[in-house]
Amino acid sequence: MTEPLRPMAQANRISNLLRIVLGDQRFPVQADQVALEYSRQCFPTSPVDKVDGQDLDGFEGMLAVNKARSKWLILYNSAVTSQGRQRFTIAHELGHYLLHRHQQDQFQCGHDDIETGERNKKDIETEADQFASTLLMPLDDFGKQIHGHPVGFDLLGHCADRYGVSLTAAALRWIEIADKRAILVASRDDHMLWAKSNEAAFKSGAFFATRKRTIELPRDALAHSDNGSTTTQSQLLQAKAWFPREPSHVELTEMTKVAGNYNYTLTMLLMPDAEWRQPQHDDEEPEEDTFDRFTNNGQFPDRK
Repeated sequence: MTEPLRPMAQANRISNLLRIVLGDQRFPVQADQVALEYSRQCFPTSPVDKVDGQDLDGFEGMLAVNKARSKWLILYNSAVTSQGRQRFTIAHELGHYLLHRHQQDQFQCGHDDIETGERNKKDIETEADQFASTLLMPLDDFGKQIHGHPVGFDLLGHCADRYGVSLTAAALRWIEIADKRAILVASRDDHMLWAKSNEAAFKSGAFFATRKRTIELPRDALAHSDNGSTTTQSQLLQAKAWFPREPSHVELTEMTKVAGNYNYTLTMLLMPDAEWRQPQHDDEEPEEDTFDRFTNNGQFPDRK
């Protein structure tokens, strides 16, 4: 039995080639050109033959093969105006091509399948996101961009611009490698759309099971409409405001930013190391939180 291909290893292989050929000029990664050239070189009898934008109805990206299985086509939704989103979609479909093309002949990926899908970390959409995130924002270079700088949305905006991805994608990439507990929340109308905790936060019980229920933002949250008159974009408050089981003396840093034309607000929660581990219960999510598809990385909406 063939061992499954590892998403990040596949992406790193391509990234290393781009580094050798283009050096620092490889950013932002031209995912469409990579899909065409890499597949032709490595799989000449069944390459990606075309990458095209179309006004797709009901999904963001598509990978399909012809009847002879001699040519593959990648489509992305041209109605999405964010180039960062388009770039990530193409990279996501390339991930399907490299990792999963022997499993099925067609992949139709909706909005919830790319970057923000609510799935567990072992499904193919998660793996395609892991591949895309690693290809577009390789860890070695990403680490250089953030090293020695205090984290904030300005710094993450710089990363989003460098890699040609969305602010959300850059933020998700950052929480993966944060040395403290970190949580990213997207919200609209005082309710969470999704939430992503890094491993340290998840293991301590600091996560939101948005797949299973609708969760309202805490009243003290900067993104809550009750606080709409404030211009503050960051605050220090008791962690209990977000996570009632945290000790009273534990504080967290909360930062917010409106995520462009996707019409939602991003909230970043930064917490100190956990003093204890929250036991898991049978009625809680067994596979990490709702945005687990990016720990293994992703990107997203527009860059601003």
